[in-house]
Amino acid sequence: MNGNTDVVADVTTESVAVLNTYADSLAAREARIHEAVKAMEQSLIDLSAYLHDNPEVGLTEHKAVAAITKVLKNKAFTVKTDVSDGTIPELATSLKADKGNMDSFFKMAFLGEYDALPGLGHGCGHNLIAAMSVGAAIGFAAAVPEALTTFFGCPAEETVGGKVFMANAGVFNGYAGALLTHPADVNELGGSSLASHPLEVKFIGRSAHVADLEDHGINALTCAVELYTAVNALKDQWGDEVVIGQIFTEAGEAPNMIPAEAVLHMTVRAHTVEFLEDIVLPAVRSKAEEIAKAQGAKVAMRHYEPLFKDLREDKTWRDLAQAVMTEWGATPTILPDNVAEGSTDMGNVSHVVPTVQLTLAIGEDMGLHTPEFAARAGSPEGLAMIQKGAHIMAITALRYWWRYGRDFDRAVK
Repeated sequence: MNGNTDVVADVTTESVAVLNTYADSLAAREARIHEAVKAMEQSLIDLSAYLHDNPEVGLTEHKAVAAITKVLKNKAFTVKTDVSDGTIPELATSLKADKGNMDSFFKMAFLGEYDALPGLGHGCGHNLIAAMSVGAAIGFAAAVPEALTTFFGCPAEETVGGKVFMANAGVFNGYAGALLTHPADVNELGGSSLASHPLEVKFIGRSAHVADLEDHGINALTCAVELYTAVNALKDQWGDEVVIGQIFTEAGEAPNMIPAEAVLHMTVRAHTVEFLEDIVLPAVRSKAEEIAKAQGAKVAMRHYEPLFKDLREDKTWRDLAQAVMTEWGATPTILPDNVAEGSTDMGNVSHVVPTVQLTLAIGEDMGLHTPEFAARAGSPEGLAMIQKGAHIMAITALRYWWRYGRDFDRAVK
């Protein structure tokens, strides 16, 4: 036996130092994510399957909120339902779940959706979105207890766009990042979405019989038809920067009567919210007023849905997500920033906090909002992707914190 206790002490001290260094290493923290998310595997599958089997359309997602709340409370999250305290009806089925250091400089948001489609159930896979973000929040909280981890439950994505109201209310302010993973039939990152602000235009004229020789009335439908034609001409002028759809929702009741009222509904979209709000919509409104004045009619306009802003993904977050997706066997196609299809309330989030929406394949050649996709979202193959999505988001958030958040938090301490 070696009687040199100094050598033993030096070795022991060195070993402890090595262990302490590893305990605070990136690898060790990623291992904590894996341990935490893997331990929740069956619970997350059960949660997602429950949401899939109990679909609720937007603003009625009470079962979903209760189920998600139960899972998060069991992991020591503090849960608050209805982030508006009853002041915003569209947020009655929202929730906010926090865990970690409430005073931390670094606040991380994982966003979940859980509304279903009428008659189609979870044809957009929101049961998977919710479970993946719940798992990611649990994993990140386990790896970075010194940060604040928040799961946001976001209602009615398919209808009124709950995140629009949440962003307007400031609930995302101050977060370092917001992540959401959407299931699809491809692995993708990047791209954008169209800014959208649907408009109703109502012309009010004066009814008269078409055979009346003295009173020809004021034809509101003529105004609406002229506006329909004028907007199509404007659309041609703007080209691919603008997408506008129009229908007549009111156009008179009898062919022998001059219509006193006519209503147009327009989905008005553009590649940026600035072009939409500053150029497109003012031009449409101006044209409607010009036509009404020329015909002697009145016109009333209102937005029948809220403003959805264009999605602007954060490049730093996206690059980190790309690397992690690749490591997890889901190498993404990177879409150019100017590629935009449809509109999403994640766009509004991206205007107030650095945001990335990941797209993760759960199958091949399946369109969203189809019975086939709804079935896949509740299948064993679909549910198995929860682990991958949760890991990818939690690890992406950890690596961002490791690079940009931990030193500041230490300095504050």
